[in-house]
Amino acid sequence: MDIAVIGSNMVDLISYIDKMPKEGETLEAPDFEIGCGGKGCNQAVAAAKLGSGVMMVTKVGDDLFADNTINNLEKYGIDTEYTVKVPGTSSGVAPIFVDPDSKNRILIIKGANKHLSPEDVDGAAEKLKQCSLIVLQLEVPLPTVYRAIEFGNEYGIPVILNPAPASKELDFEYVCKSDFFVPNESELEILTDLPVETDEQVRLAAMTLVERGVKNVIVTMGSRGVMWVTKDDVQTVSSHKVDAIDTTGAGDAFIGCFSHYYVKTGDVLEAMKKATAFAALSVTKRGTQTSYPELDEVEEFLKERV
Repeated sequence: MDIAVIGSNMVDLISYIDKMPKEGETLEAPDFEIGCGGKGCNQAVAAAKLGSGVMMVTKVGDDLFADNTINNLEKYGIDTEYTVKVPGTSSGVAPIFVDPDSKNRILIIKGANKHLSPEDVDGAAEKLKQCSLIVLQLEVPLPTVYRAIEFGNEYGIPVILNPAPASKELDFEYVCKSDFFVPNESELEILTDLPVETDEQVRLAAMTLVERGVKNVIVTMGSRGVMWVTKDDVQTVSSHKVDAIDTTGAGDAFIGCFSHYYVKTGDVLEAMKKATAFAALSVTKRGTQTSYPELDEVEEFLKERV
């Protein structure tokens, strides 16, 4: 395995809406889709579609969604040995509302994801030790995230931590033990209580995390691009102008692609550039994982923009 994703899976329930209903109002929506999602699985699929060997450590329920999630991961060649069913529990679900401007609003019901434990990390230890990178998010219990970071430190495996959804309870002792901290600008604002309306404000907010001991802060800013902040430097990668249809899962697309290229090359800036293109392509189609491009699409897209 190249990459271990320890985290969440969800069933995406996507409603394409003209506008959000007011309290007590019922509106007709033009379209609806069901897809496989969850930040962990999205990131795993993105990396796997580019050719990385990926293992997934996650929990599903014992409902009708569980086998669909497992089959979907296996379709992309992801190792599901440690994708485990939890009896008497529902799978995680995410109702998603996408407006005509391609902006989204998302609710998550964690379901079986709440049962992913530190013991599950240790139970997968022998296979995890073989990985070159561990990728984490916050849709599973924080103690599990902390144990995964510790595991990476114990065995010299780099760790990417995506603080999504952002939590004020996040212990920065563990954030500082991760190698890459990758929030979007909204998550950065929540975690720092600082404004992020301009690139300079994003830089200043990210720098407060660096001053607290975070090694690498990579902030995804949607159409404004991506910023990488360390104690020594600030690097920005511009976004690509595309006709956005659905931005759901774009941040996960970035992280999965970044993970693939970082493991492949060790070049952070080059991985950011590839991931920015991958994420841009993902918003030109509907859905989450189904919108993620193939390797040849990414390469062709970048050639057209040289």
